[in-house]
Amino acid sequence: MQQQKLVNIHPIEACVVTILMLVGIGTSIIKLELVPHIPVSIAILFLLVYGVLKRVKLKDLESALVDGARSGAGAVLIFFFIGMLISSWMASGTIPTFIFLAFETISGKWFYALVFVITAAIGLGIGSSLTTAATIGTAFISISGAFEMSSAITAGAIVSGAFFGDKMSPLSDTTTLASSTAKVDLFEHIKNMAWTTIPAFLIALSFFSILSPADSGMHYREVNQIKQELVEMNLVHWYSLIPFGILVVLALKKIPAIFTLGSSAFSALIISLVTTDKEKWSELPTILYSGFQPDTKIAVVDSLLSRGGIESMLFSISLVLLALSMGGLLFRLGILPAVISLLIKGVEKTSVLVFSTAASAIGINFLIGEQYLSIILTGNTFESYFQKAGLHPKNLSRILEDAGTVINPLVPWSVCGVFLAGVLNVPTAEYAFFSFFCLASPVLTILAGFLNISITKVEKNPA
Repeated sequence: MQQQKLVNIHPIEACVVTILMLVGIGTSIIKLELVPHIPVSIAILFLLVYGVLKRVKLKDLESALVDGARSGAGAVLIFFFIGMLISSWMASGTIPTFIFLAFETISGKWFYALVFVITAAIGLGIGSSLTTAATIGTAFISISGAFEMSSAITAGAIVSGAFFGDKMSPLSDTTTLASSTAKVDLFEHIKNMAWTTIPAFLIALSFFSILSPADSGMHYREVNQIKQELVEMNLVHWYSLIPFGILVVLALKKIPAIFTLGSSAFSALIISLVTTDKEKWSELPTILYSGFQPDTKIAVVDSLLSRGGIESMLFSISLVLLALSMGGLLFRLGILPAVISLLIKGVEKTSVLVFSTAASAIGINFLIGEQYLSIILTGNTFESYFQKAGLHPKNLSRILEDAGTVINPLVPWSVCGVFLAGVLNVPTAEYAFFSFFCLASPVLTILAGFLNISITKVEKNPA
């Protein structure tokens, strides 16, 4: 994608095209409630026509589409394995055991705050926001239904906690990517992020505490019926938590994500031989594709456990590939570089530099829908400007996370937004308003730039 000759267009023209496209997509998804595939596909057609008018060869436009989609190959493979992980964790009792334990320990009071804190702790431990949301998050979404809580606020708490953990964990790939892009020591990067991350955590915790009802309104009789049914289904055991333990251990050892997810799913499949009747063993491999489908007398339990499988990821995968293809066109047509060029003007002032860097990371998330590219492109573009301003590169790496990593789940057509909406069964546009940690992080990092708080200068060597 980057090796092709880019179209040279005026930044104002690029902004007009971008605004038209984003307004069209946003209106279609939020107001018209269309599935995101349709407006994104229309946007691609719009960009193809624009490219033809700019006299770009059709072959080059096709290559841009393919190159954009190719950049998501890693995410697609992870989606496949997470789909298998969820269904195998259901069959082995891993997620049902978490649900049972949560029913035992969590009440309606402080519910959203507890979901946020627990999800943050687990995300910090395993370093993966998507895995955290797809496993523990799925359990909490199930519980929120039984407690008659808001699924949108619960999803917001899950996303906030998962991305706090992802952002601050030394095991996280985005944390490593941001520090390496800005050429900063990993742990120095994490320590510096505390200036904005801890306040954002406390702000989010305050909101979730306020929103948590004093009276849960839950029906204890129904909750007890669910717990009893899970036990009778032979899905609540201490050994059902072994796959989770394997996931944590391999994550701590920094084993690649696909191998980690695959190993955990395989161990869960082995354990499911114990939790499943022998005459149904032949059906177990099938759940890896079609998902876990329990047969119970309680409808709510069926709803709680009917999840996972490769098939459940196909909606997300198809949208991710379309969105990334759109990103490939935006880059090839010179639209993205032209918009970024506007942000570079006037960056001699620290506050403007910080704001421009954050705006770039946020904008790339909305235009391309890929958090890795928001980190890499923004980091590479603004690195020299931070050097000229005499600012330590850890300022840059922090902004890349505050305005790049945590914004991706708030974009309905982004990799994370699509995935989370699928596994949590809550539209991105609904939970985004309650993802307080993700919303507070970029505001705080921009505010730090304007107030010159926690902005570190490069120490000059004495002559």
